[in-house]
Amino acid sequence: MSADETSTADWVDEFAELLAELSAAQDELLALLAEKRDVLARMDADQLQRLVPREAELVERLHKFQQRRSDLLARSEERGPAAKSLRELAHRLPAAHRRPAANKLEHASHRLRELRQSSLTNWVLAQRTLLHLSQLLEIIATGGRLQPTYGKEHEVGGALLNQVG
Repeated sequence: MSADETSTADWVDEFAELLAELSAAQDELLALLAEKRDVLARMDADQLQRLVPREAELVERLHKFQQRRSDLLARSEERGPAAKSLRELAHRLPAAHRRPAANKLEHASHRLRELRQSSLTNWVLAQRTLLHLSQLLEIIATGGRLQPTYGKEHEVGGALLNQVG
């Protein structure tokens, strides 16, 4: 094998490894988000806290992936104009590797949509949980009365302040 063929084989291998890493990280993140959704639904604060280290480790892996992706795109200048995306880079692969890479990128795009949907679902669940908890706190603070805590019908100063003195 010539030096150019070896270089191309290394580049193809690095690209395939990057895509495999992305796929694995996406799978783990989807599993973590599903677990987090279940924990949020159960309002299990202890278990939610236990997920934090896994989440932080996954975030770190994704940051490293992003850096490797940027490095690979920057080095693509060696093969012509710098690629702006992994899709563009996949089109520069040798013909035998283009279709598998394109399929993996399409799968990654689909998984990204799933991740966005799952993240949004978790966000909505967290917001509804906060709303529920704030309503519970209001019920506790008012003793279940429908009257506002900080004011009687026509008095100025608030119910809590009016009880002092």
